[in-house]
Amino acid sequence: MKTVYDFHVRMTNGEEKSLEEYVGKPLLIVNTASKCGFTPQFKGLEELYEKYNEHGLMVLGFPCAQFNNQEFAAIEETVQFCQRNYGVTFPIFAKVDVNGDHADPLFTFLKEQKRGLLSKNIKWNFTKFLIDRNGQVVERYAPTTEPSRIEDDLKKLLSLSNV
Repeated sequence: MKTVYDFHVRMTNGEEKSLEEYVGKPLLIVNTASKCGFTPQFKGLEELYEKYNEHGLMVLGFPCAQFNNQEFAAIEETVQFCQRNYGVTFPIFAKVDVNGDHADPLFTFLKEQKRGLLSKNIKWNFTKFLIDRNGQVVERYAPTTEPSRIEDDLKKLLSLSNV
């Protein structure tokens, strides 16, 4: 059975990285954008990362310019923007397409595992996928879902009751 850990992604410097590095860790994978109405969600994503990273959670951000080109052209500008404006310390990867003929294989897999409300395609920036410790997609959240609303699901996944 295929898992998220079977995929390779591109880092901001262009090098490939195996997601196998995260085996045993729950993941929150998000397609992000720096110039979107949902961009302030970076703050909530960082808060979840800071609060639950010691329990194994990794938040992985994948910038995407497919929706009204709401991402900077240069990935360095994206990373600086996220760090400067939202204090982001979780990993940000190279820009990806999440839909269409050039969709990143990771996002093709994620969409196949958890469809959206009306289709499997990602409809906008900040669609979030929660991955369990076995690399399986357990939930998909709409762009409008604030990161704080994911916290209860995270606690269950991390087997935490009073954090």
